[in-house]
Amino acid sequence: MNKNNILMVCLITIILSACNATTGNKSTIGTLLGAGGGALLGSQVGGGKGQLAAVAIGALGGAFIGNSIGNSLDELDKIKMQKTNQRTLERARDGQVITWNNPNTGNSGTVKPTRTFKKNGSYCREYQQTVTIDGKTQNAYGKACRQSDGSWKIQS
Repeated sequence: MNKNNILMVCLITIILSACNATTGNKSTIGTLLGAGGGALLGSQVGGGKGQLAAVAIGALGGAFIGNSIGNSLDELDKIKMQKTNQRTLERARDGQVITWNNPNTGNSGTVKPTRTFKKNGSYCREYQQTVTIDGKTQNAYGKACRQSDGSWKIQS
């Protein structure tokens, strides 16, 4: 997996993890999740002291992104995004773009499944996602697999 793919997977994990948080300060949760994702990304770069620096830089960058997203999405944004993600992964055809928006905040997003396949007996889907906050769009790519309870869990 190349570095851009890892970055996109970390970004979508941060976005969805921050959106799943139901308690606590959303900017703090976003910051912590972003820092963890950024550190993971940084650990994939170089070796020795260079790798340690990359982990630190990745953690700081991820913390900034996670904090921004956590501050920007309100509860209705989160609900709309979660419902759209689940509905899209469950029902949409590959290539079909499903959108959500919150007219109160102006925030919006899309989810587009790109490939459906079976892995270890479970259905999985690769997808592209966007989230637009204050007119700025973030793009992410990921893979989710259906769990035994029918929900979809991000795999990468």
